[in-house]
Amino acid sequence: MAGNGLPSLGRVKLTDLIASDGLPSDSYKISITTLSQSLAQYSAAIIQLPTLDGALLRSGLESARLYFHQRASYPPAEMIHTNSREWCKTSGYYADPQLWQETFDYRPGLTPTEPSNTIEFPPAGLPDLFSLLGKAARDILDAICYPLNLRSSAFTGILDNVPLKVREISSSVLSVCCHSRPSFQGAQHHSLTQEDGHLVMFSDPEQQADKSLITIVKADRPGLHIRDFHGRWMLVDVDLGPQEAIIYPGLALYQATAGYMSPAFHRVEMGNLQGHMYGRCSLAFKLMPKSMASLNCSEMSAAGHGVEAQFQLPIAVDDFMQRSHSTDQIFTRHSFPSYNFPATQEGSLKPLFKRKKNNSTRCKPLPPSKRLRLEAQRVLKERVQDIADKKGIKLRFCNLKECEGHIQALDSPCGSIRMEIGWPPGVPFVHPHDLPNKAKRGFLEAYEPGWSASQDLENQSP
Repeated sequence: MAGNGLPSLGRVKLTDLIASDGLPSDSYKISITTLSQSLAQYSAAIIQLPTLDGALLRSGLESARLYFHQRASYPPAEMIHTNSREWCKTSGYYADPQLWQETFDYRPGLTPTEPSNTIEFPPAGLPDLFSLLGKAARDILDAICYPLNLRSSAFTGILDNVPLKVREISSSVLSVCCHSRPSFQGAQHHSLTQEDGHLVMFSDPEQQADKSLITIVKADRPGLHIRDFHGRWMLVDVDLGPQEAIIYPGLALYQATAGYMSPAFHRVEMGNLQGHMYGRCSLAFKLMPKSMASLNCSEMSAAGHGVEAQFQLPIAVDDFMQRSHSTDQIFTRHSFPSYNFPATQEGSLKPLFKRKKNNSTRCKPLPPSKRLRLEAQRVLKERVQDIADKKGIKLRFCNLKECEGHIQALDSPCGSIRMEIGWPPGVPFVHPHDLPNKAKRGFLEAYEPGWSASQDLENQSP
């Protein structure tokens, strides 16, 4: 396991993660490998934006310092942060004195106002930064689809329109934050943790996870700690270049991928800010699912991934955002996920989705039912999904009990799809993983000519 891991946080260029038509290039596959391994080991990665974008990031951080520096030493009561149910309508300035943190949320479609109902003037350059980081976050999300064997842009349906339509409010948000500004004096409650023999002070005694799909963070000084796969806390934003930022997945992506992408747990170190008149300023773009959408794992099922019971029912995004998510409920599926692209001896990169064909080290034969399930998942990916893609059909399987009635009816919700993709008659239109064994055989015989004969030979072999 250690031999396949990265020695430190993965560093990838954004331009190398942007897909193009045709076969994937070597630089794309290498970047995808680095990104997926880094997210698996460290729950974070370093993204390198184009050089010119580094100037915009520097300008944004400088504007943030000046914005917070000119504010009053303590915010009025109306600006003290409370957990609002209107998660997708936060905008403008608010503060959390207990965490010694101030935030300005920029959300396109909302005009922030002061408590006196006067228009609030935000830090400069936020529209350009929102556009820049929003495009980057979408490109990164698309890149994550590839090693998971999902179709291109699989999550576009749960994202905001680009551009927003009239009177639409963005679900995604750009948060300009300031920690530990000396002139901001509230009732601070920090936690002290001993690391490497030293006491380190953090802003929050509890580890946090964003509810975003992807978060991109750029700060003016180090301090962001993220928990890695082994449970160790790592300082991840040290020695970053001017055009480099930290990316990490959130709880929404964890839910949408049925737990295959673990969320990052993070905290901010405050002990290294003594003597800094501006505190620690940062820009955090959170790519969020739109409030009217629902999170479901249909894309993961269509790609042949197993979906645990806790992810099988869709959940409305608005409900998901209001829920509390205990860290005890978060589980990691793999020590190193099976969506890596390790280099072979010939130097080529091949996904681990391919089945191993090594008869010399044959293990105990699988039980017939499990072999049927694995074969059905393989044929779904290699045959059925290809037919659906060529015809432009999005596979949305039925419930088994309901579809037993559908296949007997002349006019049913799934009838046209079954006919177009050549679904075998009498077999319910459900994910092959959920079919009874007899129906699995009918499915395999329809899409894999000669399957029965090959299976008979295999069953007779010792």
